[in-house]
Amino acid sequence: MEIDRSEHTHQRIDVWLWTTRMFRTRNLATQACRSGHVQLDGQRVKAAQKVSLGQEVRVRKAGSEFIWKITGFVPTRPQASIAVQCYEDLTPAPDPALRGFVPRRDKGMGRPTKKDRREMEKFRGDAAKPARRDHS
Repeated sequence: MEIDRSEHTHQRIDVWLWTTRMFRTRNLATQACRSGHVQLDGQRVKAAQKVSLGQEVRVRKAGSEFIWKITGFVPTRPQASIAVQCYEDLTPAPDPALRGFVPRRDKGMGRPTKKDRREMEKFRGDAAKPARRDHS
C-alpha cells in the first residue's frame, strides 16, 4: 500500500484517524469528533472536516492527550507498520512526578491493621481524615 504525500490531497478527519489506527472503528473516531475530543490546529472539528498535510491533530482519549502532525494519507486502513508513517508523534512524555507511589503489601499479609493504615496515611500525607461521631 502506498502513502500519498502530495500537497493537494485531502481526507476527512474521522477517516484519517481511523486509517492511521488512532481509533478502532470509524464510528469511534466520529463520536470523538462530535464530543469535542478532537482538535485540528487548536480548533474543535466536525467529523467531515477535511485535513491536509502538515496540520496538527490533538486527541483527548483515555485521560491523555495525543498530538500528531499529518505527514501522509492512505485510502484504506493498512497494517500498523504502514499507518505510523502517516503521522509524526509530537506527544510530550508524561511527567513522572504525576505518577504517585502506591503502597503495596506482600501477598498473604492479609488486611492492614489499624496501625498499618495510620502509617500509610501518615506516609501519603492524608490530612482529611473522617470526623469522629459524638454519640451523646
